[in-house]
Amino acid sequence: RFIARPCAINLGIQDSGPHRAQPNAILEKVFTSITKSPDGKRLEGLSKQLDWDVRKIQRWFRHRRNQDKPTTLTKFCESMWRFTFYLSIFFYGIRFLWTAPWFWDTRQCWYNYPFQPLTSRLYYYYILELAFYWSLMFSQFTDIKRKDFLIMFVHHLATIGLITFSYMNNMVRVGTLVLCLHDASDFLLEAAKLANYAKYQRLCDAFFMLFGVVFIVTRLGVYPFWILNTTLFESWELIGPYPSWWLFNGLLITLQILHIIWSYLIIRTAYKALMRGKVSKDDRSDVESSSEEEDVTSNSTKGVFSTSSNGSNRINGHVASGQWMEE
Repeated sequence: RFIARPCAINLGIQDSGPHRAQPNAILEKVFTSITKSPDGKRLEGLSKQLDWDVRKIQRWFRHRRNQDKPTTLTKFCESMWRFTFYLSIFFYGIRFLWTAPWFWDTRQCWYNYPFQPLTSRLYYYYILELAFYWSLMFSQFTDIKRKDFLIMFVHHLATIGLITFSYMNNMVRVGTLVLCLHDASDFLLEAAKLANYAKYQRLCDAFFMLFGVVFIVTRLGVYPFWILNTTLFESWELIGPYPSWWLFNGLLITLQILHIIWSYLIIRTAYKALMRGKVSKDDRSDVESSSEEEDVTSNSTKGVFSTSSNGSNRINGHVASGQWMEE
């Protein structure tokens, strides 16, 4: 309200929503009480009842769905908040871990386990991360539904479960490594969204490509060979199997599976962007273009990303030129 909004206005982002649908009591009743996306039979019936062309009714429903979506200014403010949090918590984690012995030698995570002290800095790091992921879990149900809703829901559940479980079992040392690793790329994604909303397309594409590289390196390289290696093998060697070992590593492997899925989506998006000259549409979002229902038979090329909300995130971004994937 006091920082992001003035920044957005200075960048020329207007607080104006999409084109509003023409007032119509009959269509509004269908939209609110029956369906937001009528099928062909219902469209034909409405066409005869109103003496409107079917395409005109399709256009009305599209405009009516879009007018409920948040404005670009709102999405900019949300992304700027997440960018601020991710960047701050990442540098806090790096600063804290730089002097931690287990950052340089992961075997230190298991020495003298479970009798390891919980410092105040480590405690606040954990609580902040846990609170933030709970907020993402709840906001997912109020944001616009996107195609990866289930994947994001599983991700948030696994993350919250891991943070809580590792805290209860005093596995906070290896937990801090997982948290810091995941924060390394998230702020770059939010930076790409901010540039996208401000219509700095080249900066947007640059941030997204950088995000893709960091994401793939950390999630498909560092995570399995550094994190999973110590939780699966070094812990087994130093403290032996324990009852919660299977659950803990099961959650970590679940995250790895999600990393693979998202890496595939990022690579596909980057490939399409290179083929078309820019990143234009988020595969995960359900944004509707102006020709979505009217140009069903059109051979025009669609973008890889679409316009949708928050960052939701889900997290989300929605502008005609692009939307971004957020983990």
